[in-house]
Parts: sequence; structure tokens; C-alpha cells
Amino acid sequence: MSHVRLVNVTKKFGDVTAVNNLNLEIGKGECFSMLGPSGCGKTTTLRMVAGFEDLSEGEVYVGDRLISSPAKNYYLPPEKRDFGMVFQAFAVWPHLSVYENVAFPLRIRKLPATEIDKRTKDALASTNLLSAAKDSPENLSGGGKQRVALARALAINPDVMLLDEPLSSLDPHLREEMRFEIKDLQRQYGFSILYVTHDQAEAMALSDRILVMKLGVVQQIDTPLNVYNKPANKFVFSFIGLSNFLELVWGVNGAPTLKSEDGTPSSVPADILPSDAVCGAQGASFSIASRPYEIDFVAPDSGGLKGVVSRKSFLGEIIDYQIKVGGQELRVQKGRRAPGPEVGETCALRLLRPFFYQ
Repeated sequence: MSHVRLVNVTKKFGDVTAVNNLNLEIGKGECFSMLGPSGCGKTTTLRMVAGFEDLSEGEVYVGDRLISSPAKNYYLPPEKRDFGMVFQAFAVWPHLSVYENVAFPLRIRKLPATEIDKRTKDALASTNLLSAAKDSPENLSGGGKQRVALARALAINPDVMLLDEPLSSLDPHLREEMRFEIKDLQRQYGFSILYVTHDQAEAMALSDRILVMKLGVVQQIDTPLNVYNKPANKFVFSFIGLSNFLELVWGVNGAPTLKSEDGTPSSVPADILPSDAVCGAQGASFSIASRPYEIDFVAPDSGGLKGVVSRKSFLGEIIDYQIKVGGQELRVQKGRRAPGPEVGETCALRLLRPFFYQ
């Protein structure tokens, strides 16, 4: 059953359409992430759900309750939507103690003092901040300040938690630690999460489903596994994970060819094409996509894709190769113990799971 529902939601800023006809349903207790490059419309969508931006068109519901509809001239203010909100900036008040930072929104709601105290202490305990209740948030680390922001959002007992790139200002170790804490809090409290990020690892680790957006238009909505293994289009493939693209053209009799450095077409092995490749007209362009770690080095006489190693970098557990194929380049990543060619050597490659895009 859907808990948050967006129906034909559009947002325009003058002549610019930031979000275009978005339809979306988020289930009760689901962690739903919006992923995309800067300027794609994901934060604008979150702000419309929160009530900080009004819609140009469409409607937003929570359960059966309408909270925003320009056509019906209805707009519920943010403070009445009872959403928890955590921003990219920590947004804690340095002149208030950790306890008072968390209690503040409850005091605004004029709840009884005993309930304020109970909710505040419960939220602090859930975020491991109870021992720091009397401290100034200025004495806390970045991760500690973000826990204060989480505790403040938890204290209002939200059904929906809205998180706008909440971990982007933390260092990588804290970011990884906090993403698991957020997931644990969701399991404990049972709220739905709408999570905005451009960090693929965060989206993959936290989400039940992911929406990938480009220029205000949905590209794919699916589970993290399916978004990674079954990308809907070339943009999704390029945005999720490391990617390679070989730009090819159809040659005589449907043979795949690529241009070499001198501009003349050269043939490539027919088995570079995946089974779903559809032959186009002679001279028509298409792309073959592959992940760097889904490419193998094979014997030079085995008919693989020929290339020359232009760079070889040691990256701890993996070796990262840059292979020049004609006038194009591919990255290949293999385990550090796997044998591989040296810089300047000719090699042959086999793409293990190529994707075809016209």
C-alpha cells in the first residue's frame, strides 16, 4: 500500500521545467532514494513533498490525505505535515544544548513537558547522544551534529522522514557508519524514508527502491540490484557504477566496426555484440557498454578485442588498466594477483556482459 503518492507532479521555474510529470508511490516503511546528478530535480521534488516549494501542477498525498494540489487550491503548510526533515547542512543551533536542539520542535508544538522530556530522551538514546544531552553541539564531531539533526527529526514521531543529502559533508568513514545507523533507526521506528543523494553507494546500501532522474524526468525506478544489473538506458548505465562505452558503427553485412586513429573503420569480433543487439543500417552508430571488472584478458590469438595498454595503476586490491582500442579507451579492473599485461603491450579483451544501446 502506498504511503506517499505523487500524481503528475510538475515544477516550473519560469521557462525551466525542473520536474516533469512525476508519478511516484512510496510504501509504508519503505526506504526510497532519488538519485541523479546535480540539477536533475531530486531536491526540488523533496522540497515539494516537504511543503517548502509549491507544485506547478499535480497532487501530493500521504495515505489518503491530500497535502498539496494547485488545481484544488490546497496547500498544507510544512509544519502541519508532521514530516521529519534532515538537511545536508547540520542545521543545529549552537546556542542551545543538544537536549534543547532536539526538544525545540516539540516545544513549538506546545506538548506537555513530560511528553517533551520523554520523546527527547528517547530520540537521544536512539542516536547514542544521551550522555551528551547537556553539551553544546559545537563540541561534537560532524557525525555527532548529524545525529542531533536525526534525533530532532525522530522526536516528532514522523511517519515519513525526508533526508536531503544528509551525509555529503561527512568524511567517508563517518558517511558509511551513519548510513547504517539511519537504516537501523528506520527498522526501529518503522517510518518511510525519501532520501535524496548523488552518492550511488549510499543509495545502494540504504534503499528498497531507487529512482534515477535526469533533467527532471524519471529514467528508471527499480530495486538497487535491478538498476545496476538491468539499467533501463545508456544514461542509467553511465551513472550507476563505473562504465565503459565503445562507439561503433554497422559495417558491411551487419559487421560491427569502430574507427581507428587514422579515421578508417576497423572490424571487431562479432561476439562483442550481446544477444539483444539489433542490426541497423550500414553506417548507423551504436554503443556497446561494459563494466571494467566484467572484462577479461584473453590469449592474443583467441579472437578477442585488440588493444594496447596505455596505463596500469595499482589500487590496493585491484589493478586498474587503461586500454587503447583504436582511437577509444576502455578501463579494465582485475584482482591484484591476476596476471595481466604491462604498459605498451598489446592485449586481447573479452567483454563478459556487454550492453547494447542505439
